[in-house]
Amino acid sequence: MSKKIVIAAPRGWCAGVDRAVEIVEKALSKHGAPVYVRKQIVHNLHVVRNLEAKGAIFVDSEAQIPEGSVCVLSAHGSAPAVYANAKAKNLKLIDATCPLVTKVHVEAQRFSKQGKTIVLIGHEGHEEVEGTFGQAPDRTIVVENAEEAAKVQLDDPGNVAFVSQTTLSVDEAMSVVGALRKRFPLITGPTKDDICYASQNRQTAVRKIAGLADLVLVVGSTNSSNSNRLVEVAREAGAESHLVENETGIDQRWIDRAETIGISSGASTPEVLVDRVIDFLASKGIVEIEEVRVATEDIRFPLPASVS
Repeated sequence: MSKKIVIAAPRGWCAGVDRAVEIVEKALSKHGAPVYVRKQIVHNLHVVRNLEAKGAIFVDSEAQIPEGSVCVLSAHGSAPAVYANAKAKNLKLIDATCPLVTKVHVEAQRFSKQGKTIVLIGHEGHEEVEGTFGQAPDRTIVVENAEEAAKVQLDDPGNVAFVSQTTLSVDEAMSVVGALRKRFPLITGPTKDDICYASQNRQTAVRKIAGLADLVLVVGSTNSSNSNRLVEVAREAGAESHLVENETGIDQRWIDRAETIGISSGASTPEVLVDRVIDFLASKGIVEIEEVRVATEDIRFPLPASVS
């Protein structure tokens, strides 16, 4: 029996990533190089290197940017302190925060004004979590999993709200929310789920192909939260799964023991990297491909007025 590939759809770039990359390219076209970008614009090194080649300079902090320069804020969102620091340095600020992350920031601000303690479900140290935490740092506690949720101690347990990192596993987030509701029956949450549509769609598609495949390769960067979640979803669905940056990360032994190979990619992964993985497998004689689609995405977010 010949080996085959099943490829997940949707996969790869989401509307927020597409918008963020276009913002940097438009800023370079409008202002010329250099354009400074605070943090990786999206979590994919291939994308970052391409933008660097066009004149973008990536920095860890707004403090590293020369006064008066053009500065793009990454798609993951930033704390209010970052905007204040940028204003003090007279930076020409262009905000590439994903609108779905901005929605979570607005929720955190609203809960803070209501005097609630905010439980932020997410991964400590992730840039998106840092940006959301910064909306109300004195009122926010980060919880990573259901075990932590079952133990968290709050001063006012009757006045609590939760928000979530947008790129979590849906199942993971639901388990944490369940644990929080058990501890704090009066807890309130967002009116609409914080997990973004793209993360949900990609997880659903990966779960579907994992049921058909022995091996699932997720193309994405190691610091990409949503890519890591796809690997977890595939494994939970019963398939062997690995995260690879590109075809060079594929171990031949994985291929040897698989009859059907599933492929997906994180929301910050350009399709060219998926094509390289498919070409690599084709060079091994695996040319039969079936696409498994669970949703069609036609969402597009408008660009900020400063670059449109």
